Amino acid sequence: MTIREYIKDNLLILDGAMGSLLQAQGLKPGELPERWNVSHPDVITRVHQSYFDAGANVVYANTFGANPLKFGAEELEEIIKAAAENAAKARSLSETAQEKFIALDVGPLGRLLRPYGDLDFEDAVSAFAAVCGLGERYGFDLIVIETMNDSYETKAALLAAKENSSLPVFVTNAYGEDGKLMTGADPAAMVALLEGMGADAVGVNCSLGPKQLAPIVAQYLRYASVPVIVKPNAGLPELIGGKTVYGTTPEEFAADVAEMVRAGAGIAGGCCGTTPEYIARLRENIGGIPAPVVTEKGRTVVSSYTHAVTFGEKPLLIGERINPTGKKRFRQALVEKDITYILNQGLDQAEKGADILDVNVGLPEIDEAAMIREVVCELQGVTDLPLQIDTADPAAMEAALRRYNGKALINSVNGKEESMRAIFPLVKKYGGVVIALTLDDAGIPATAEARLAVAEKIIACAAAYGICPKDIVFDPLAMTVSADAGSAAVTLEALELIRKKTGCYTSLGVSNVSFGLPRRDLVNSAFFTMAMDRGLSAAIINPGSAEMIRAYRTFLLLHGFDENCSDYIAFAERYTAETGPAPAASSGAKAGGPESASALRDAIVKGLKQSAADNAAQMLAFTDPLDLINNEVIPALNTVGIGFENKQIYLPQLLMSAEAAGAAFEKIKAAVLRAGTVQASKCSFVLATVKGDIHDIGKNIVRLLLENYGFSVVDLGRDVPWEAVADKVVELHAPLAGLSALMTTTVPSMAETVRLIHERAPWCRVVVGGAVLNQEYADTMGADKYAKDAMETVRYAEQIYAELGE
Repeated sequence: MTIREYIKDNLLILDGAMGSLLQAQGLKPGELPERWNVSHPDVITRVHQSYFDAGANVVYANTFGANPLKFGAEELEEIIKAAAENAAKARSLSETAQEKFIALDVGPLGRLLRPYGDLDFEDAVSAFAAVCGLGERYGFDLIVIETMNDSYETKAALLAAKENSSLPVFVTNAYGEDGKLMTGADPAAMVALLEGMGADAVGVNCSLGPKQLAPIVAQYLRYASVPVIVKPNAGLPELIGGKTVYGTTPEEFAADVAEMVRAGAGIAGGCCGTTPEYIARLRENIGGIPAPVVTEKGRTVVSSYTHAVTFGEKPLLIGERINPTGKKRFRQALVEKDITYILNQGLDQAEKGADILDVNVGLPEIDEAAMIREVVCELQGVTDLPLQIDTADPAAMEAALRRYNGKALINSVNGKEESMRAIFPLVKKYGGVVIALTLDDAGIPATAEARLAVAEKIIACAAAYGICPKDIVFDPLAMTVSADAGSAAVTLEALELIRKKTGCYTSLGVSNVSFGLPRRDLVNSAFFTMAMDRGLSAAIINPGSAEMIRAYRTFLLLHGFDENCSDYIAFAERYTAETGPAPAASSGAKAGGPESASALRDAIVKGLKQSAADNAAQMLAFTDPLDLINNEVIPALNTVGIGFENKQIYLPQLLMSAEAAGAAFEKIKAAVLRAGTVQASKCSFVLATVKGDIHDIGKNIVRLLLENYGFSVVDLGRDVPWEAVADKVVELHAPLAGLSALMTTTVPSMAETVRLIHERAPWCRVVVGGAVLNQEYADTMGADKYAKDAMETVRYAEQIYAELGE
């Protein structure tokens, strides 16, 4: 029986932790546990067998950190082959009667992907592909992608698994206490992305105990139409006597996880701190619970890297301004590769209330595939709105969908066989909601009934590709009334008929109705209101059109979508202000300077690197470099930092703002060098990822922000021996050091590093951070500060620097 067949009618029990059991068997701090597959196969086999004997259906092979960034090709293959053999031997030795499966365990690579880090998306896919291909070769039953805290890396891993194996794929993500991934995704966004790409089961693991994960699991159960996985830690960790101890007993753990199983989670096990005893108790507690029935939720959803947008809750606005049609300045920007102009078009529409941004860069004289890929990546660096990939070129569409971080809206397919053959495979592979135009080889039907017939043909063809009706949104085509006075009525009738007969949602390019007429915004807004009243689900419009937004806001108000009338009131106040006299120019502006004194600050806050550099260069003509840093750059970073701390913005936005500040700093440094002066910096700060840990995402984020705040950062890299850290602190007489660890097995190495720094450099304050840490952990190891994120590290560094009085 395959695991896909098994989970249809049975609860599936997963194993527990590996690292903590290997530590008990002698795994040293900093030693790579994956090598034990070859050097200590009997130990690995015994661990796997103990979980099978405890009642687990699935053991995760000891391959969590096995990837090409850590091991050479020959050693990687040797490790994965040995891991498969060890698990298979354990299965043959275990005499328990339950079905038994072996999973290839795929963990994160430890580096942040561009544009937020230095690892290219395709390089990440290639790294995961090497692992997943070996999983197929050496006989694993499934691939488990786990402990992912970035949606983009999760997509890279799932894409690699799908492209390089035929195995079932389970995916679990590691959430923080705020219910989001490190880079901002919430459960609805992850379900949309992963389910759209064909994951066989989705869920959560690591990071928190079962009680803390329960609300996140509840969201998965609300959104997912595939089995849901729960694999929590054994509570929150503490460091006692140099060992990691978890606070939740096997009995408490089993009882808490069983509640989530009763609620509908069909796949359950344990992560850090759990042992075979935890899994045995779990099997006892859930033995009498029937397997949940997985239901199709039928939600039509697109997503960005942070959140999902659901059709049907209210009419959605799709911003149309990133499109060269009829826009001379935009065409110029495309030809000149003026990405900053394009990004500002997106940011402006986001500020004006768009829910989704349409992205169309089709011009005959440019490489559309390369341009749309670049624009999609850059846009997702500065806005968290979902995007609509809008192109008639299937190659350009695939280029954009492959790099898109989320579940995209795809514009478009139609009823022509050629169109469906080209587009539906892309929708299936990459996930997405596709806009379907109600036209076919015979053209655009003249009646609503004929457009419905085309819609039904499209649904039937999509089903052959495995695409559900929930992932199709129909555009019944708004035609220009100046050419056919009855065309608008047919479109409205078709819109209502398709929604009623197929159950699918609808979209319109509203402005098509008014071509050739004066004051088109008047016609567009009236038609928009009529379409919404007939059930229109989404409209491609200009969010900067006062008439269109007035129609939209009043419609929401009158149809009960605007609680307490707050959105309408806010709009009315802005509308009055916008239609009144223009504001006077700022008295602080100087001739020859940028458009306003806050242009640099605004560019940094928005994460616009080129704009930040350009504005800094202009302001340096009349502003002292130090004043520029203190009055523009640092306040902008503080604005973003406060937003991050208040959970109003997410890590990617924080990083892009830091990059923009860095671009401004480069201009400032160049000016200082030309002037022959030396720019003063703040005190030294030594950074390192501790011995045995190759993950440097957190450390690199901290470095970037500290440098932007003026600290002299010495980054020792990753897998750094504790003696090397202490040596550098002593050499520099550094008042601050920061240590990062992501893996439970490397926490003792961090504790030893803290001890040695305090012993040899008692003046140094040590900050610690990482996914496996908390305040209690930090206190136990004697750290001076536990920082939950990069901004908290910066705040602490600023405090210590102020105390030093330097």
